[in-house]
Amino acid sequence: MKYEECIKELESIVNKIENGELDIDEMSANIKHAQELIKACKDKLTKTEEEINKIQAVDH
Repeated sequence: MKYEECIKELESIVNKIENGELDIDEMSANIKHAQELIKACKDKLTKTEEEINKIQAVDH
């Protein structure tokens, strides 16, 4: 899943929670999924940062 897709899905989950669209069971599942999406986003950002640092190290 692309970073942008993760962010959009997270925004959708937050909107549903804020608007009271989820019952307790759905909320629990959505929060767990949101945690997975957040981890995926952090991993993508970390990987991208590492790649940028490698590129910059080669240029110097």
